[in-house]
Amino acid sequence: MSETTLRSAVPPHPAATLILVRDGVEGLELLVMERHAGLRFAPGATVFPGGRLEAADHDPLWSVHWPDDRPPADLAHRVAAVRECVEECGLVLSRDPLAPAALDELRRALAAGEGFATAMARSGAMPALDRMAVLARWVTPEMLPRRFDTLFFLAAAPEGQQPLCDGGEAVGALWASPRRLLAEEEAGHRRLVFATRMTLLRLAGCADTAAALACTVPGQGFPPPILPRLVETPAGPVFRLPPGCGFSPLETPAGHVRLG
Repeated sequence: MSETTLRSAVPPHPAATLILVRDGVEGLELLVMERHAGLRFAPGATVFPGGRLEAADHDPLWSVHWPDDRPPADLAHRVAAVRECVEECGLVLSRDPLAPAALDELRRALAAGEGFATAMARSGAMPALDRMAVLARWVTPEMLPRRFDTLFFLAAAPEGQQPLCDGGEAVGALWASPRRLLAEEEAGHRRLVFATRMTLLRLAGCADTAAALACTVPGQGFPPPILPRLVETPAGPVFRLPPGCGFSPLETPAGHVRLG
């Protein structure tokens, strides 16, 4: 068998995703959103809120929200994940419960183009950056023209908040179990990109929030990247994951993989 390689792959953009989880009527439930059908990347797909890092996510002042004087190397990714979740789904992972009026003010400020740090300060919300745990680091395969190096964070959902989509990138949001989302994809009612689908498979066996959090990477920082590679096999092309990555199956037929 031979592995498909490219001489000059596009460098991936740093990105972050936040998977909010809760214990619901279906057992473990995750917050997912449906992307607008007119977007260039993953149009109409069901994904977790997330996106590229911005320059302001690297502001050293975010370190004041860390409980000690040793913020992790992935602090900017944590900020980006929280920011994207607020911008796309209207939920903020805050240290203390946020009053509905304060949450509405934060949403309005962001919709008006106010900076994330300023809007958070105005609302009185303090991001719970230390309550996020890394589940995985996914890197877009090398043959694609748009690539991302994404940290997937997992955190217990904030209480008393309901999602409100921005209507731009996100046109709908819902809480659902991993098994339900996978079944809806199997029935042709939902579109899942590869990393999302593999994450749902990883969490499908978790009965509750505690079990899901037990799947995360111990400590803080950047775990080894999971870079799916296109490999030719006697049975046909497959996308192969690195051994020991914690996700399965390690090989998926290329025809069953959606990358964008």
